Amino acid sequence: MEKKSSIIAIGLTIHNAPVELREKLAVPEPEWPRAIEELCAYPHIEEAAVLSTCNRLEIYVVGLSYHRAVREVEEWMSKASGVDLEEMRPHLFLLRDRDATSHLLRVSGGLDSLVMGEGQILAQVKQVHKVGQSCNGFGRHLNGLFKQAVTAGKRVRSETSIASGAVSVSSAAAELAQLKLPGNTFEDASVCIIGAGKMSKLLVKHLHSKGCNKMTLLNRSLPRCEALAEEFPEVEFDVHLMPEMMACVEKSDVIFAASGSEELLIHAADVVGMAKAPDAVGGVRRFFDISVPRNIAPDITVDSCGSIVYNVDDLKEVVAANTQARAKAAEEAEGLLKEEQMAFEAWRDSLETVPTIKALRSKAEAVRSAELEKTLNRLGEGMTNKQKKAVEELSKSIVNKLLHGPMTALRSDGVDPETVKQTLANMDALERMFELGQMIEDDRLASASRSKKSK
Repeated sequence: MEKKSSIIAIGLTIHNAPVELREKLAVPEPEWPRAIEELCAYPHIEEAAVLSTCNRLEIYVVGLSYHRAVREVEEWMSKASGVDLEEMRPHLFLLRDRDATSHLLRVSGGLDSLVMGEGQILAQVKQVHKVGQSCNGFGRHLNGLFKQAVTAGKRVRSETSIASGAVSVSSAAAELAQLKLPGNTFEDASVCIIGAGKMSKLLVKHLHSKGCNKMTLLNRSLPRCEALAEEFPEVEFDVHLMPEMMACVEKSDVIFAASGSEELLIHAADVVGMAKAPDAVGGVRRFFDISVPRNIAPDITVDSCGSIVYNVDDLKEVVAANTQARAKAAEEAEGLLKEEQMAFEAWRDSLETVPTIKALRSKAEAVRSAELEKTLNRLGEGMTNKQKKAVEELSKSIVNKLLHGPMTALRSDGVDPETVKQTLANMDALERMFELGQMIEDDRLASASRSKKSK
């Protein structure tokens, strides 16, 4: 018999799954509440959360039964993405309880990112917590876990130097572009950015720092372009709307795609007839697609189109040196994350005594009520209501005084791990002494059933 539900993390990341697969499973933020609702509709999933970025899709659930909940998450992932489970499974990671919570803390701290220490992932973890506040399926355990993960991510960045240097996918893309250009300079390159969101803003920042002071900016609406341009008065922007995209691409040598589009924006057929890039940039038009799902067709090649496409998976060559440089900071971060892990586990363990407290009170009340009824029956009809009430109050007082010690031993604020450890030992002892195990399990299953019916 499982005494408590399992926290399960299942998904795929840039470390173990290609972009072709990740883009099929990606869940846009507006779809997170629907995904949580669908996951929690399964019989063995109590709570759910979705973390979907360009580098990962991770599903977190609290499962009544570990093995059954895992099967249900896999079934949902396959159904939602249209990807056969057999194709998906070799690329999935699966973690449980301590391993799952530790993984999320490392993700939030930037230790599992392609670019170690990058800041965007912390903002994305915060957003999961924020979106979850309006979802019934984002329950007490996952709320506590993501809250702890946000705290951990902030500590890592404020108490270590892990965030120094180029720490985002956008900065790595700007660095890769510089490496691929002749002479490692943007001096002769005409640069175009598709999209005007957060990733594009970071692209502008890092391109400008590398000496690129003139850029074409494309977006679906003008206000976002204008807002971005205002933040970088030293950069000369040529702003266009999406209908002019192909003309802008043809005039550009380096094109960054960082839009929120879920479809390909540029196909090989769009590029094949374009004028060749100038010799000053090696005669090759370079696309850097940092969108997931991808925005640039992967079959655009030098041979067929005089162009080459790099995607987020190609950034690995740039970040290897950054990872080495941050090794010491990562070591310090691991120590901080262990502290946060202990804090979360202590908090979660402290919740485990609640069913025992409830069961002990219920059992004591059942005994008290039964014995009171027997006593009143033996005393007969001659008792006044006042006398009956006095006997009942006496029975309640005796039970409450007897329960005071055990109840005190079961209460913990979850702050001190050692205190929690002692509280859990007291809980196990009381469950054995009063034979509460079956009561707790029956109540847990009944509570889960009620929860499913209310959704």
